[in-house]
Amino acid sequence: MKLIQVLGPGCQKCKQLAERVENAVNELGLACQVEKVEDIAEIVEFGVMMTPALAVDGKTLVSGKVPSVEEIKKLLSE
Repeated sequence: MKLIQVLGPGCQKCKQLAERVENAVNELGLACQVEKVEDIAEIVEFGVMMTPALAVDGKTLVSGKVPSVEEIKKLLSE
């Protein structure tokens, strides 16, 4: 099961990314765990300097922007 993590302190863009991730997961019908990581120390451990960011199974795929639902679906399908 994939672990999808939305990294960010809880700002509006972080919430928007979390919403788009949920939409992408639902549209793809993926069995995965989605969690928000808001602790700055934890976010830094991912090597992320700009939020929001998206990580899948511990690997950062996007940082510093909010990709579209379609872009997220492509990333999750790889």
